[in-house]
Amino acid sequence: MSAQGQPVIILKEGTERSTGKDARGSNIMAARIVSEAVKTSLGPKGMDKMLVDSFGDVTITNDGATMLKEMDVQHPAAKMMVEVSKTQDDEVGDGTTSVVILTGELLGNAAELMEKKVHPTVIIDGYRQAEEKALEILEEIAEKVKPKDKKVLKKVAMTTMASKLISGYRDHLSDVAVGAVLQIAEEGNGGYKVDLDMIKIEKKPGGSMTDTSLINGLIIDKEIVHDGMPKLVKEAKIGLLNAAMEIEKTEFDAKISIETPEQMQAYLDQEEQMLRDMVSKVKEAGINVLLCQKGIDDMVQHFLSREGILAARRLKKSDMEALAKATGAKIVSSVDQLNSDDAGYAASVEEKKISDDKMIFVEGCKNPKAVSILIRGGTERVVDEANRSIHDALCVVKDVVEEPKIVAGGGAPEIEVARLLRDYAEKLVGRERLAVNAFADALEVIPTTLAENSGMDPIDAISEMQSEHAKGKKWIGVDGFKNVVSEMTKLDVYEPMVVKAQFIKSATEASTMLLRIDDMIAVSKMRAPAGPPGGGMGGMPGGMPGGMPPMM
Repeated sequence: MSAQGQPVIILKEGTERSTGKDARGSNIMAARIVSEAVKTSLGPKGMDKMLVDSFGDVTITNDGATMLKEMDVQHPAAKMMVEVSKTQDDEVGDGTTSVVILTGELLGNAAELMEKKVHPTVIIDGYRQAEEKALEILEEIAEKVKPKDKKVLKKVAMTTMASKLISGYRDHLSDVAVGAVLQIAEEGNGGYKVDLDMIKIEKKPGGSMTDTSLINGLIIDKEIVHDGMPKLVKEAKIGLLNAAMEIEKTEFDAKISIETPEQMQAYLDQEEQMLRDMVSKVKEAGINVLLCQKGIDDMVQHFLSREGILAARRLKKSDMEALAKATGAKIVSSVDQLNSDDAGYAASVEEKKISDDKMIFVEGCKNPKAVSILIRGGTERVVDEANRSIHDALCVVKDVVEEPKIVAGGGAPEIEVARLLRDYAEKLVGRERLAVNAFADALEVIPTTLAENSGMDPIDAISEMQSEHAKGKKWIGVDGFKNVVSEMTKLDVYEPMVVKAQFIKSATEASTMLLRIDDMIAVSKMRAPAGPPGGGMGGMPGGMPGGMPPMM
């Protein structure tokens, strides 16, 4: 209020504002609701979610990032949870459900501390300390492995797929994922780098999940341009062309004066000869498979098929780059530059019909740095979920190849980190130790949820794990299949250390950011302008706003 008792209006009419406790309470509540929604899908016995969008398209999944992306959340704090899972997915590709559950739990524990009059800033500082210490502990307890150890990589891929819809086929799919990553891993700077964009995934419903295969080369979703061309070329010499096999139209206005039919014929013959020359250049270069990023003239298609050259046109730029990496060919920008040195090699190039579509398979490349995975499955939904699962498997294998450290799964590392964090909290003075303890408690939500989803008693399971860990058995966790607490290394349940590290970092960042907010100002949406439609004033049918009777 001003001195004269007049109200001072700062915010626009219709703006909602909540401050302090209310703002924090609302954010924490929203974040926890999102976390509760995905909780039931954690672990091998986790449930799946069916999501139906506004167009009626159905997605069935238990991949955390996918669930949250498909849910249309409105609350700003809930949107942050979606971002957290997306970051986790982009960075390491797995642990997207866990990170959301941990964020919700960290916020819930913080809310309890605030009830006890612990200031949010103190909690934030405590969480930061706990995060730093947790990452140190994780480094210490992780086990080093060889980056190209196929057995270890397969165990890691099997673990990430155990909780997916397609877990019954995980043995076969893990082999595919490990084979793909090891094929494209490139050495450098004392380690390996993996560019997952070089693994091209093609999905085709039909067939069985066991028909999913790794192609040592590429699948191109295009047809051969002319029926007369061979459908299969063995020992292919591949030319990659980034130019049109057509006669260019002139950029400027030009007139050609043709006065007699003979001249007309000569002009057409000349044009045909130019097109013939293009094809003979391809032939001279010894190329028997021509893949073109732009168009190929009908006449050229005819000549190429006569020469027995297989050709495809209008390939995507990304396909051309991947083909160059897979076959060793160089992309040239004019027909004149085609030569046998720049041509790539593949043992076979074949057009195959997969379900209803024809596709070109470039297979048997010598040491391809780009490969394809063809996913098959009974229905569209199954193929989509298999795609998401293979994406996760590729990501975790990549994580271990790039950073060869692993931890056991089943909630074991969380219990161990929480135990050592509590020991660390004992040495602290002040209220930060409360926050560090709250952080340790929050970490245990992962094994608790795993036990709960498996149908075990969570309290019994946690206390049993804690007592085993206290005896020095650091890899005791929840066996979700047998519903018992057991040694995870004997079950070959392993996860990349980077996934756990990223999940702690992301959850801490998101929860501390939400705890910092003590004021929420939401501007209401603009109202629609008054007037027609409806005929009445103010948009109300037959009258003014407020329901006044229509004037006669």
